[in-house]
Amino acid sequence: QVQLVESGGGSVQAGGSLRLSCTASGTSLGFNVMGYYRQGPGKQRDLVAYITSGGTTNYADSVLGRFTISRDSAKNTVYLQMNTLKPEDTAVYYCNAQARYGTIYWGKGTLVTVSS
Repeated sequence: QVQLVESGGGSVQAGGSLRLSCTASGTSLGFNVMGYYRQGPGKQRDLVAYITSGGTTNYADSVLGRFTISRDSAKNTVYLQMNTLKPEDTAVYYCNAQARYGTIYWGKGTLVTVSS
């Protein structure tokens, strides 16, 4: 049973920083792509950033230059460093991982609240 366990959410003032972590367990085959999506109040779930097993990264335009995604493949863990946070970054952040056999898994989400 694959599980994604997220941590690091919380409340911060605008301009502050937070670091999210997500550790995947339940398979020894590893994951091709790991990343984060977010869903703000009344909005759809959108991609924030992802990183491939080869280290290729991709970011939403809204977070480019402020967020950095990284991973420790040996630990099946992905990190999202979020700097210069804005109130519009307030959302539930969901970890996402695509296993090497193709199945996509989701975490339960962690809330990030940025106050002005």
